Amino acid sequence: MARLFGTDGVRGIANYDLTPQLAFELGRAGAYVLTHGTHRPKVVVGKDSRISGDMLECALTAGLTSVGAEVISVGIIPTPAVAYLTRLYQADAGVMISASHNPVEYNGIKFFDKDGYKLPDEVEDRIENIIKEKIELPSPIGTGIGTRKEYTNSHRDYIEFLKSTIDGDLKEMKIVIDCAYGASSTIAPILFKELGAEVILHGAEPIGEKINVNCGSTHPEKLQQLVIENGADIGLAFDGDADRLIAVDEKGNVVDGDHIMAICAIDLKKKGRLKNNTVVATVMSNIGFEIALKEQGINLIRTKVGDRYVLEEMTKGGYSIGGEQSGHIIFLDDNTTGDGEITALKLCSISKESGKKLSELAACMITYPQVLINAKVKNELKNAYLEDEEIKREIENLEREMRGEGRVLIRPSGTEPLVRVMVEGKDYDKISQMAKELAELIERKLN
Repeated sequence: MARLFGTDGVRGIANYDLTPQLAFELGRAGAYVLTHGTHRPKVVVGKDSRISGDMLECALTAGLTSVGAEVISVGIIPTPAVAYLTRLYQADAGVMISASHNPVEYNGIKFFDKDGYKLPDEVEDRIENIIKEKIELPSPIGTGIGTRKEYTNSHRDYIEFLKSTIDGDLKEMKIVIDCAYGASSTIAPILFKELGAEVILHGAEPIGEKINVNCGSTHPEKLQQLVIENGADIGLAFDGDADRLIAVDEKGNVVDGDHIMAICAIDLKKKGRLKNNTVVATVMSNIGFEIALKEQGINLIRTKVGDRYVLEEMTKGGYSIGGEQSGHIIFLDDNTTGDGEITALKLCSISKESGKKLSELAACMITYPQVLINAKVKNELKNAYLEDEEIKREIENLEREMRGEGRVLIRPSGTEPLVRVMVEGKDYDKISQMAKELAELIERKLN
């Protein structure tokens, strides 16, 4: 049987891969492992707006309470809110029911520990082992059975926390907000209006059938249109569970996670708050991002793809900002996971404080052209490029030729018989030829 937990919890098509039975079992095993079976656990449970959320929440809650847990239900709320509220309410764990930016038929279950951090692999493995090995867990009766309570003040608690992450207000700013019909619908409209902004809303109702459909951070086209039509200062697009942000400047141009991180890192450095003068990002962040940071005297550490690897590096090195090109950005001084609303507040606050339009701020970085070509190889040979001297030599030659203004990234596909060849550089035609020739070499040598 394949591993249940992926890079971001357990995900799949709801009621097919992710069944109520599995949600029930995850609840039982998760509550037991996260409290070591020693006391009555307290668990915060939130969800995004998708249709299957109610079904899975009921099943998960049944599993949690069946081992004696006290469930704190916080309703439709962003993923980072669950991380924060788990700490605030001194709970033993938090669980978010969401499939983030994925289509409505998908859902997921993601655990946080008592400090609001995603679980390390070894803890997920213990939960998974209980389920797969059908290990019997205690089943209390009578007063030992757990309970469920709705915390009606949880949204207000989170909004007040978000306000504390910036200085001042957002008065005199006109902001268009796309909530993707998801979890940010319950937070962002209230938050930005209370901070004094003039707010134009799109997708700002928690309608599960519409979550992420032609809206939100993966589809900013409508947001771009609304920013221009309304003469807005900035556009903000969240994904379904609001742990990501993609912005749009006053001219209607998309400002991705790399640009947002560059803007925020430069601002943190000016204020003397960029810890260890370092930003953490994945191997997918553009070479232009690396060059922009270098020009400001800021170091960049790259990790494998996945926000969990970014967070691991940040906690290990004590860094204050890290994230992904997709807009999943972590401000570790404020929260323990990517938080779209915090990112949005920081970006708007920098624009207001500096008196600069977002297009001016985003000019700190130039996105270099990127070419991606797939080399078809046998599945069992996908990693063999690491040992091939000719391939390694060719990669070194290409990077030497670009003289620090480009890079080559080779990644074997996790699911297909492919090796992905990515080349970045100033000259699109030149890097296209480089990528094509390198892919051909990989295919020739590995087949």
